[in-house]
Amino acid sequence: MKLKHFDSRMISFFNRAFIPLARLAFFVVFFWFGFIKLVGASPASPLAEALVAKTVGIEWFDILFITLALMECLIGVLFLIPRAVRLTILLLFVHILIVSSPLLLLPGYTWESFLIPTLEGQYIIKNIVVIALAFGIAANTKPLKLPKL
Repeated sequence: MKLKHFDSRMISFFNRAFIPLARLAFFVVFFWFGFIKLVGASPASPLAEALVAKTVGIEWFDILFITLALMECLIGVLFLIPRAVRLTILLLFVHILIVSSPLLLLPGYTWESFLIPTLEGQYIIKNIVVIALAFGIAANTKPLKLPKL
């Protein structure tokens, strides 16, 4: 019976801690990665530069890279605000679409061979975990209280 009680208490703890911990994790990762882009220290710069060159033109790189960095910082901060979850999830999915596009558009950067990603490819593919965590936060969001018409 003690094992069942311990298990029940652990699950209860995880239920209470999940959302705050997930929000904090999003903040740390997105704000940190955005910040290192803003200060010019991101190892993702060459991949981002190649993507911009291939899609809209290299002359747009600086403004788009700064915009992406600011978007990442904003997503991180917004995840700390429970009432902003809908906007945050929308921004997150736009971000994920942009940063995942090299898997298709720049295969030389992201794939060593069939189903064998480069380090950059692995970094992008891990966004599946980010999406799952975002689903968990969204699933625990209270429905909007809309006025009856």
